[in-house]
Amino acid sequence: MTTLLTGGLVLDPDTGDITRADVLLDGDRILAVGNGLAGDEAVDCADGLLVPGLIDCHAHVAFPRGGELPRSARILESVPVLRSLLERGVTTVRDAWGADAGLTHALREGWITGPDLLISLRQLSPTGGLGDAWSPDTGRADRIGDPSLPDPIFDGADAARAAVRRMVRAGADWIKVGAGGGMRDVMLGREVTATEAELHAIVDEARRCGRDVLAHAHGARSVTAAARAGVRSVEHGVFLDEESIAAMREHGCWFVPTLAPIRGNSDAEVVAVHERSVRLAVAAGIPVAAGSDLAVRPHVDLLTELRLLADAGLGDLGALRAATVEGARLLRLEHDRGRVVAGLRADLLLLHDGRPDVHDLADRVHTVWHNGRPVCRQRLRCDSP
Repeated sequence: MTTLLTGGLVLDPDTGDITRADVLLDGDRILAVGNGLAGDEAVDCADGLLVPGLIDCHAHVAFPRGGELPRSARILESVPVLRSLLERGVTTVRDAWGADAGLTHALREGWITGPDLLISLRQLSPTGGLGDAWSPDTGRADRIGDPSLPDPIFDGADAARAAVRRMVRAGADWIKVGAGGGMRDVMLGREVTATEAELHAIVDEARRCGRDVLAHAHGARSVTAAARAGVRSVEHGVFLDEESIAAMREHGCWFVPTLAPIRGNSDAEVVAVHERSVRLAVAAGIPVAAGSDLAVRPHVDLLTELRLLADAGLGDLGALRAATVEGARLLRLEHDRGRVVAGLRADLLLLHDGRPDVHDLADRVHTVWHNGRPVCRQRLRCDSP
């Protein structure tokens, strides 16, 4: 049975063009986009704007809370988090640490509701780096370690390759590495970083296993090293400089800035430096994809991140592009989603009125389609048949 979305406007995120067109859905695919189409059922979009489903390229849907809770709480909390993301228009998520293959299985089987989920399991880390959970009073304190989330610690290139293999064995779609340390350690000058040999080994082993690498890095030096090693994307990149941006451009590296959590947990000077880094990257032609870094409590939503990206120099259209077609390209899914085009996945948002403005998206999401099916929101009735 086909469904015709009629009477609305359609955004092309690549060009920014907005045209009046009908969109015909057949199962989980867009069958056609144009005028004069017919379908078995019709949904009146009433001059709303149809945009591709949003892609969050850096989230943590199952990261542990602070405090002492049973380990099952981490997974149980992810169930409403995933549902809420889908209701707000996020139809694809790359999880950057915390989700295991059990969640992707549960989503695939329909046990729980949420976006399509790509997982990295854990952040690979050298001893002493971000990902090595250690405390001077208790020693090793691994709050999420279990067979489904293997040991991420490595020292040396061979051990780094072994860590990649452990993640692939446990079902990782992506490999994440801590190329640099956490923000606190960076600011205190005690950052532990992976060596160039280790980074090159991780990227090479990931490629041998058919995987790409995303790299956590705040400082320019670790960004430069990660880009030169060939990582697919750099996450955060708070303190970019000309050398690190040149390395990203030369090696075709993507940038996922995660502005929202930095703004919520840093002083005004760091926030300003981070926004400057985004502007420098955009001016240099570095491709930008959107990521919320959802680990921060209370959860930071991708819709907030889009507003901050727009204000940091991307503009409304650039922010929407970062969360749709550019996100799809980063994840190598551009053949499957990210645009409203015949043959692609029927992941769509209907926004009230025809504005591509990201500053009030949370109030303007009218209907979400995921895999061609309308998503019913918990506190609102489902507006489509």
